[in-house]
Amino acid sequence: METLTHAPVLARFGFAVSDPTRARVLLALADAPAYPSDLAETLGVSRQSMSNHLTCLKGCGLVVAVPDGRRTRYELADPKLGHAIRDLLGVVLAVDPVCCAPDGTCLA
Repeated sequence: METLTHAPVLARFGFAVSDPTRARVLLALADAPAYPSDLAETLGVSRQSMSNHLTCLKGCGLVVAVPDGRRTRYELADPKLGHAIRDLLGVVLAVDPVCCAPDGTCLA
């Protein structure tokens, strides 16, 4: 296991939220811990897809798996992530459409 700080943390977070489903998972987990099957149903994705996204988020160090009897619950790895996510939702960006596509892809 490797501990990251500063720019590498931002890079991991950026990679994680670059996928819309992973971004939605993080938003959901910012509200409350959840089970994969519940997340899959809530977000309208297959359980296999949810498993893949949770594996990615766990590998990036953003979520942790918590055993709960025969099930596994997922939650944000650090409560500060929930605060950061909620803070980011309040950011208003002035986007230049020449440089940035509607999906967030940089064109320049």
